Order: sequence, then structure tokens, then C-alpha cells
Amino acid sequence: MPGRLEGYRILILETREEAQFSRLLQEQGAHVLQCPMFTIRDAPDPAPIEAWIGLFIAKPFDDLVLMTGEGLRRIMKVAQRIGADQDLIAAIGKAKRYARGPKPVRALREIGLEADVQTETPTSEGVAAMLAQQDLTGHRVGLQLYPDKDHAKLIGAITSLGAQVETVLPYIYDGEAADTNIVAAIDEMAQRRVDAIALTSSGQVRRLVDVARAHGCEDRLRAGLAQTPVASVGPVVSDELKAYGLHTDIYPANDSFFMKPLISAMALELNKTPPRMARQV
Repeated sequence: MPGRLEGYRILILETREEAQFSRLLQEQGAHVLQCPMFTIRDAPDPAPIEAWIGLFIAKPFDDLVLMTGEGLRRIMKVAQRIGADQDLIAAIGKAKRYARGPKPVRALREIGLEADVQTETPTSEGVAAMLAQQDLTGHRVGLQLYPDKDHAKLIGAITSLGAQVETVLPYIYDGEAADTNIVAAIDEMAQRRVDAIALTSSGQVRRLVDVARAHGCEDRLRAGLAQTPVASVGPVVSDELKAYGLHTDIYPANDSFFMKPLISAMALELNKTPPRMARQV
């Protein structure tokens, strides 16, 4: 029902799907404070990506592991630029496709394909556990990586299954430009000007804490989070919060770890009290 979040100020830190999350919240009447964690940029050197695409097309991999939807979109952007997008789609169609969560699934559908297997837990460990159930002996596995993560354990786990791994890193994060906005968002929470903060990835938790420490305002961050309802999209995010001694106040019902169930849970919890700005008038 539209209007369930009318008057509430919601802070979001999403980057890859920030626009979609913001739109869904605004449809419920929320005033959205957008604070992207990173600026996503194409990898500065396209040559390794082009080489990986050429390798995939020349002899399609047996398996393709997609860690992010953004990664596939960036790969397709390079393929289109060099006139190889249709050949790449055909090659991907021949491989068994594994997705780390729902975002790569959606990216595959954008090029007319479906994931064969989706992880139960959208983490590198979840991917490793998923692949451990497969017979990859002698397989060539294409692995799309993403920044801000040490993938050595995952690569080692795949090679230990007897597979040859071909990796590609199609984009990078530029965090410096976002630091000022993140510090401003911390101040908003500390001043009780935010009704809830919505977290949709474990990386957002790490980034918040890292920026706060770098700018000498970790105490201010913790104070702000202590007095601001924290909405977590699922167990991975909640576990990351717990690892930093932080809490989860709002959580989707029925193990539905997606944006819409998260928004529903936020509406249910926040409507117990009026918006903060209304209380301050």
C-alpha cells in the first residue's frame, strides 16, 4: 500500500541498485537520503577483459561463476564495444551458469539467459560450498571477480576441485569521492535526523566503519547507529554488523532477503512511532 513510509527519512547506502531501491522507497512516501558507498568505474585497463572475452568465445568455458550483476553488465559493455557481444552471449549460453545471489540472475536475464544454480548464501563462502557439490574435474571455469574482496580462498577452493580458473575483474571502486558524503550521513544519524538506515550488503557495513575510522568519527558513527533503527536485508549483513559490535533492529520476515520485504519490514516497525522530523516540530 503506497504511503506506508510517508514522512520518514531513510538513509540508503546502496551503489549498484541505488536508483531502484530509492524508487521503491519513494513509492511508499519515504524521503530518501542517498549516500553511495563508492563510485563504480570501468577497469582502467580493458585489455585483460577483452582477452578474457576472446578466450571465452574461442573455446567456451564449461562453467561461469558470476559474483555480481554489475560485473556481467560491465563485461557486456566491453564486448559490445569490440563487436563481440552476440558471440559472448552465445558462449555464455553454452556454459553452466552459477550466480552469487539474485543480482547476477537479473543481469543474466537482461541478455536472455537464466542461471542454472543460485547460491543459498550470497557470499564467497556460499559460492565455494555450492561449487563443492559439483564435479568440476578438468573443467575450465570463468570467474567474474569484484573489487574490495580477497578472492584467493575462492580461487583456491575451485582449483582444489580439479578445475582451471580464468578470472576477470571488470570494474573498480573509487571511494575517495564518497567519503565526504559518508561523513555527512554519519552526522545526520548522530543528530537524530534519520528515521532508519537500510543496509543491503556487508560491504556497506565495512565501508561505514572504515570511513569513520579514517576521519576520526567512529564514536560518532556508533552513537548515531545506537539511536537510529538499523534495517538489514538479511543474515550476511546482520552477521557483519554483529562482527563490529553493532545491532540489527529491522529484518525481513519469512527469510525473504530482498528489497521489497525489507521495505515492508521497515514500514511495519517505523509506523509504531511518528517520523522524527514531525516530532521535532
